[in-house]
Amino acid sequence: MTPRKLQVAKTVVHLAALAPLALLLWQMWAVAKTGSNALGADPVAEVEHRLGLWALRFLVLALAVTPLRQLTGWAVLVRFRRMLGLYAFAYATLHLAAYVGLDLRGYWTQLFEDIAKRPYITVGFLAWLLLVPLAVTSTTGWIRRLGRNWARLHTLVYAIGVLAVLHFWWLVKSDIREPALYAGLVALLLGWRIWKRWQPRTFPSARA
Repeated sequence: MTPRKLQVAKTVVHLAALAPLALLLWQMWAVAKTGSNALGADPVAEVEHRLGLWALRFLVLALAVTPLRQLTGWAVLVRFRRMLGLYAFAYATLHLAAYVGLDLRGYWTQLFEDIAKRPYITVGFLAWLLLVPLAVTSTTGWIRRLGRNWARLHTLVYAIGVLAVLHFWWLVKSDIREPALYAGLVALLLGWRIWKRWQPRTFPSARA
């Protein structure tokens, strides 16, 4: 892929990643200004749900980059992994901010009580907390500083995926089909990584 085509592709990904947020903000404005039913009967819950769901989606997409590259041979896919991971972190942060700002009405100290009392909030907050160092060390400078430790640190993304799915699963009270779908995807991607890791390495035979 030429640099120009890569730039166009990244621009398209940025626009696609920001579109759900733009739509949500427009609907929030419509509810605030006109009292419309754009966000359903419980707007606060809908805002939190959408932001959290998109965080999980981008996390799964970031996890899928390496398997897709290995299956297709398209090395260019790696160029999008950091972007997808950062969008997962951004939506997860907005999800947390919406919970504190809209649900708890800014009483952020209540968050720590909820973390201690509600397991689904405990694992959700832990998933976000583990995302922080990955987002901070996503720059080229940090990759150089950490060397091989960078790859070791970023294997946390699989633990984050498990925690995020568990957060979603415990949050849903009746219909678990959607969290089950994401649980299956994360399990498949994690299973692929384990399988590839334990595959015997092949070495070129020595010539006589």
